[in-house]
Amino acid sequence: MAQAGPTGERIFRGIPVSGGVCRGKILVLDRPRPAISRREIPESGVAEEINRFERALATTRTQLLEVQRRVSAALGAEEGSIFDAHLLVLEDRTVLDEVVRMIQEQRVNAEYAFHAIAERYAATLAAIEDDYLRERAADMRDVSARVLNNLLGLEHDLDLRHLKEPCIIVSHDLSPSNTVQLDKRNVLGFATDVGSKTSHTAIMARSLRIPAVVGLKDASTQLADGQYALLDGFSGVVIVDPTDQTLFQYGQLARKQASLEEKLRDTVPQPAVTLDGHRVILTANIEQAADAEQVKVNGAEGVGLFRTEYLFLNRQLPPSEEQQYQAYREVASRLKPMPVVIRTLDLGGDKFLAHLPLPKEINPFLGWRAIRFCLQERDIFRDQLRAILRASAEGNVRMMYPMVSGLEELNQANALVAEYMNELRRAGIPFDEKLQIGAMIETPSAVMVADSLAKRLNFFSLGTNDLIQYSLAVDRMNEKIAHLYEPTHPAIIRLINTTVQAAHNHQIKVSVCGEMASDPVLAPLLIGLGVDELSTAPPLVPPVKFLIRRLKLSEARDLAHFALESESAAEILARCQELARKVAPELLNGE
Repeated sequence: MAQAGPTGERIFRGIPVSGGVCRGKILVLDRPRPAISRREIPESGVAEEINRFERALATTRTQLLEVQRRVSAALGAEEGSIFDAHLLVLEDRTVLDEVVRMIQEQRVNAEYAFHAIAERYAATLAAIEDDYLRERAADMRDVSARVLNNLLGLEHDLDLRHLKEPCIIVSHDLSPSNTVQLDKRNVLGFATDVGSKTSHTAIMARSLRIPAVVGLKDASTQLADGQYALLDGFSGVVIVDPTDQTLFQYGQLARKQASLEEKLRDTVPQPAVTLDGHRVILTANIEQAADAEQVKVNGAEGVGLFRTEYLFLNRQLPPSEEQQYQAYREVASRLKPMPVVIRTLDLGGDKFLAHLPLPKEINPFLGWRAIRFCLQERDIFRDQLRAILRASAEGNVRMMYPMVSGLEELNQANALVAEYMNELRRAGIPFDEKLQIGAMIETPSAVMVADSLAKRLNFFSLGTNDLIQYSLAVDRMNEKIAHLYEPTHPAIIRLINTTVQAAHNHQIKVSVCGEMASDPVLAPLLIGLGVDELSTAPPLVPPVKFLIRRLKLSEARDLAHFALESESAAEILARCQELARKVAPELLNGE
């Protein structure tokens, strides 16, 4: 329900999910659902009806892969991976086989059978008292809508790319595939009746940097096209018919936002150097060759993480050695002389090969993934290692292994690299004889043997997302325990410190390529702990650089010293926020 404000303004309160303030005319989206009617199918037409269903699934898969490709290219793999959940719906034989069985046994049309089965599963998920599972119900309904529209020959996406004038979108809900269409030139912000901070739509809004509020309950039914409103993505409110006083207050905030954007643009060509002269290397995380331009545009100093698994996903056959070589070489060539760190395959967990059915695992994140997978699938690993070695002839390529848990895995991988180097030498194929090889430190066991690993490597890269997950035994996507996922947990701080000390004792450098590196609040803590390089999604390089250029190394070291002595994650986080607010208040909540 709306609250009455001064002199007639109406205030709708929801959940803030993407910071920013905007004002303008409202456009209410109300797309009616297609009517699904039941039709009897003659026995002779059952086979064709099943074929029609399979064709709709194939078409939907193609559409989703294209959406995923666009999102990954524009925003990065983290956001593109949102659509992995959608694609998995199309691979769920429990659901699909039940649809086929209903078509066969009841002789009904495919859209009726699919709608009935899919909605039953979605309704079950939505009724569970778990926010994470309720969000998965939204994923299923989004995919179901695509399949049904393909069966019915209807257009799926609301056309949000060709709006005639700037507006604030208000809707009951927006799917991730709708959200990715939002054109920042004409979509000032958006508000939805449903959603949460962890919804895929909220994640997309933050990546697009579009102000957004969700969880407004019934705003879409109370508002109308053309009404004038102000949307505050920091506080989670939508104010309809704001007063002059409200507009004045928010106008000051908007001017601060515009000033910050200008400062960030000015920061792009500058080096990441603290006020007292300490140099920090800022690099970017990418997924494909096309991302190389974003590395340059955002002022990164190379690639700290090339996630190669995105060359392998959602295709019938793995890419050949030659195809991989061309992709790796293209990035290296376009970014020379800046370094490009290529990570070998990190498959398993939540990323699977379509052509290689992996065994069902109770906990795939603790199973057959990353370096474990590669050391057993030698043909796949050989093609990739040879491709990386060949690309290293460009002179700026480095390579690292994911999920190394101990010395034995590292020794096995290095032995294979030596073997394939000999193959290339015998064939007269050039490569970098001094190729730098590193490993990702993502497990507590790797931290505990970091000294041994450092003797045999040229660098470390801390994957803080997995390190936190494995160390604290917390699935950060599980809403019931997400509050336990604490980057500032004292144990995590000490694990990072141990890793840095082991590396520096052997004169090798340490980077961080997890989400901690992308957070301006936490970047000073990492710098104070001695981390040499931070690697983030390309669009997040300017804000992190902006903060570093206003920070003193002495302040960062004082923060790290406090964190290492502290016993409280909350106290460490509060001290991090205090320092970030002191040196770069513009970056925090529009201050």
